[in-house]
Amino acid sequence: MKKLITASLMFLVFASCSNTETSTQSDETQYTKLEGTVMGTFFHITYLHPQQRDFSKEIDSIFVAFNASLSTYQENSVISKVNRNQDVELDAYFVTCFNKSREVYEKTNGAFDITIAPIVNAYGFGFTEGKNLEKKHIDSLLQFVGMEKVRIENNKIVKKLPGVMLDGNAIAPGLCVDIIADFLHRNKCENYMIEIGGEIITKGKNPKNEAWRIGIDKPIEGTGLEERDLQEIVNISNKALATSGNYRKFYEQNGVKYSHSIDPKTGIPVRQRLLSTTIIANDCMTADAYATACMIVGLEKGKQLIESLPNMEAYFIYSDEKGGFKIEMTKGMSKYINKQ
Repeated sequence: MKKLITASLMFLVFASCSNTETSTQSDETQYTKLEGTVMGTFFHITYLHPQQRDFSKEIDSIFVAFNASLSTYQENSVISKVNRNQDVELDAYFVTCFNKSREVYEKTNGAFDITIAPIVNAYGFGFTEGKNLEKKHIDSLLQFVGMEKVRIENNKIVKKLPGVMLDGNAIAPGLCVDIIADFLHRNKCENYMIEIGGEIITKGKNPKNEAWRIGIDKPIEGTGLEERDLQEIVNISNKALATSGNYRKFYEQNGVKYSHSIDPKTGIPVRQRLLSTTIIANDCMTADAYATACMIVGLEKGKQLIESLPNMEAYFIYSDEKGGFKIEMTKGMSKYINKQ
């Protein structure tokens, strides 16, 4: 098997770095590798430091602080207190996430919306087969959805309605990747790759003195980690990459594959033949959010959206009329495709 990082969509709750090792090139350059389990997913960090320093403790501290801010699974996190309407001072991580979320919300005409939490919760933290909600129930929840219903004022959240709740799962992993990248950069690391649950950022070269090679999954239903097949390999340096798609839970109708993503405007899972969107951007938080937005608006509008934005490219996998997999890319994406 090729040793590649595979990009896929997975929510994460951070855990501690469990292993540290070094990788030695023929020129004796040393790269440090950190990896660990993160409740259903993994993180992998590879970096080169001039003195081969082990930053596992410092990165653990970042994970802990980030969880305390944006993990909806932690009862006392900032976002959990916001969702319970408790009086809480916002920290820098939360504010950064919120401000970027509003920016993407506006640029996508509401396709990306972190206030979708009440509806996501009603579906059981995401669409699950066989769990349908009555329209009147969905309509009753839509009154709480929309970023115009929430703002930051004097470093605190102000809501128009107490039922407004936030879910940062589609953007927070990318932000954490960026935070670790900033930490490594400030500590004189010029070559690194950071991956958390499929959200990735790279800088410089890999241990073979080449661009970092990242694999994009084929949307094959029911495959596990060991059985995954790659649709494409991309070479990136000084760029971030994020993939969104619930294609491992897609369903078929008349031989055509469809993917479910909840539309914040209707509260109903949209039926899309678009199965996977991979975004390349300058930072991982941006890539993460726009990958999710594209899954809502679909292939044509998603491609138009990304091509209208600077410093971004997209790679789409969709199902054709016969149920086969097809590829569509933005104009500049081809330069990242591995030709070997």
